[in-house]
Parts: sequence; structure tokens; C-alpha cells
Amino acid sequence: MRRFIIAFFRVLIPVGIIAAGGYAFTLLSVEPEETKSAPVAKQVIRTKVTRLHVGEYSVVVTTNGVVQPHNQVTLSAEVSGEITVLNPEFEVGSYFSEGDVLIELDDRDYQTALTVAKAGRRLAESALKLAETSHERMLQLSRGNSASKLELDQAVAALAQARAEVDIATSRIEQAERDLQRTKIVAAFDGRVQQKAVGIGQLVSPGTALGDVFAVDYAEVRLPIAGRELRFLDLPEMADDLPVSVELRDAIDSSSDIVWNAKIVRTEGALDKDSLELFAIARINDPFGLHSNRPVLRIGQPVVAAIAGEVLTDVVVMPRGAVRQLDQVYLVDEAEMTLMSLSIQPIWSDEDFVIVSDPSLSDGVLLATTQLVYAPEGGKVEIIPDAETVDSVAAAEATEE
Repeated sequence: MRRFIIAFFRVLIPVGIIAAGGYAFTLLSVEPEETKSAPVAKQVIRTKVTRLHVGEYSVVVTTNGVVQPHNQVTLSAEVSGEITVLNPEFEVGSYFSEGDVLIELDDRDYQTALTVAKAGRRLAESALKLAETSHERMLQLSRGNSASKLELDQAVAALAQARAEVDIATSRIEQAERDLQRTKIVAAFDGRVQQKAVGIGQLVSPGTALGDVFAVDYAEVRLPIAGRELRFLDLPEMADDLPVSVELRDAIDSSSDIVWNAKIVRTEGALDKDSLELFAIARINDPFGLHSNRPVLRIGQPVVAAIAGEVLTDVVVMPRGAVRQLDQVYLVDEAEMTLMSLSIQPIWSDEDFVIVSDPSLSDGVLLATTQLVYAPEGGKVEIIPDAETVDSVAAAEATEE
């Protein structure tokens, strides 16, 4: 009996497994009823727009530079001596005028040298008169055959030597006068002291640096201009060419509204070998406002320069933010309210605008200005009104409050 039960279970278990598998296969082989999904609504592209107009655009080339003096020199001693006088104007930052005596050296030795030189000329002049008298006497004796030719030649030579001694004595006086004059350091132009290197009682010798000064009648700025910008500017090349207007602003304090008017008067004529830029020289008259009410423009001041350039005609001005990938914009077909892409070739661009000359851009066409992530060709467009943008900003400000 036990064997019968064991045999029965051995047969029953495999049969049960096969039956269960068949039942499961029957259930799984029935295809589920398909459910229809709702149709996907087409996505509408929302963007702000601006209306483009064909017209003129005045090119303004922006560059940077540093204000420099047009004439800066180091004063040096030409003679030796002790400094006895320093003009109060010879202090760092002080102004001085042309002809002012800035420094005086002890001139007593040079006064003495001038006195000696003048005395030497008087001696030479006395010797010359004696030589002229002797020469005249020898000429008379020679006519009467009372003097030999040798004696006459000696008289002529003595006269020539006496004249030379007078010339030498005169030259010594001139040298002594120049040395005496050099004991006074005189300003050669209206200027300002940048550095003082000496003091009262200091002993100086020829070549000793006394200080640095610069002229204040006008200052200059070297302005680098890129090669691609040169064709939009008419820079002066010859001395009689008309200057080009430049506006200078403070490069340190961007919030300052001070403007200095300058003129480009020349260019350096050769491109910089490293940057291939051309340097234009702008001149600012009366930079320190000494003769006008202009604000002070100091030496060493970094400035941003705006140079007036060519006026472009029949062009379209686009906001730089509306241009994607440097050369692609999206236009809005106002009739169909659909999106159209357009590749452009800018002829000029700056920080704010891209300038395009394209006959396919008609006057009044709409330009999408929103940064679009999804922008299919021909996609439906909904224009975001400006009022909505203003309301959003006001709501954000109210929330912050």
C-alpha cells in the first residue's frame, strides 16, 4: 500500500505542474484590449518680440587707454654745486609756469670764473692794440725799406695771435656765462611736478637727476584699434587731416557720468607686432581744467574711449540677445503667427547690438527676443505682451517686500 501511495504522488505532481503551466499560458496569451490615448496638443511658443526697422546706424568704436603726458622730462644738473634755493612750486603735485626758476645752486664760484674771464679778455684786448700798433709801424718801415721782411712777418704773426687771444677770451666769457646761467634750473614749459629727488644743501654734479616734471597744456591717450574696426573709421594720417572726435569716460568708476572730449590727431602708422592693432593718439586740451571749467583728468587715469565712426545706411539694428549661435535669429510671421529661422551675416556688432544689411529683412518684421529652448521651424507663436512682463516684475517685487 505504501508503495502505491508513493507511486501515485510521483505521477500526480508532474501532471499538476503541466496543468498549471497550460492554464497560465492560456491566460497570458490573451491580448489586452488597446486603450486609445488622447491626442497631444501642439505646443505654442511664447516669446517677446521687437519690430525691426531699416535705417541708419552710427558706428561707435569702443576701446581703452591710459592718460599720458605728451611731454615728460627728468630735470638734471648741468654744473656742480650745492642747492641753495628750492622754489615752493618745486613740490610733488605743484604747478609751475614757463620761465619759473625751480632750483638754484651756489653760484659764487661761477661768478668768480666769469670775472676772471672778463679780465682775461681785457688783457687780450690790450695785447691786441699793442700788436696792431706794432704792425702799423712795421708796415711804414717796410715801405721805406727800414724794416726787413722777417720783421714784418713777425709783426703780422703777433697781430694774428693777439686777435686769436681776444677770441679765446670772449669764448671763455661765454662759457662762464652759460655755467652761471646753469646754476638756475628754469622751467621750459607750463607744467606740474611729478617727482622731487633733491633737497636744500644737497651737492649735485652734472647729470644728477633733480626730479620729474610734465607739461599740462594737453595730455594724450594711446588707443588700440582692432583691424576689423579700422574700415569704419576715417583716422587722420597727414598733419592737415581733420581730427576725429572721441569721448572719454572713467574706466575705474563706471557709474560716473563725467565725459572728457578729445580729438584723435594722428596714428602711430604701424600695427603692433603682437596684437596687430593700430594705435591712435587722442589729445585732450587743458586736462587739469586750468583755463576752463572742465573736470580734472589726471595722468595715469584709465579711460574708456568712444570713437565716432561711419554712419551705416539701409541696415537693421538687432538686440544682441536675440542672436543665437552668433548668426541665427528667429522671425515671427505676423500673418500666420509662426516661427521662421534666418541666418545672418553681421557687418558690425558691439556689446548691445548686431547690425545687419540683408534685403530679406523688410521694414517692420517681428524679431523674437526671448531665449527659446524649443523653436521648431513653422511652430505656432504667442507673443508675450510687454505689460505682462511689467506685471511679473511688479509681482516679484511685491513678494520680496
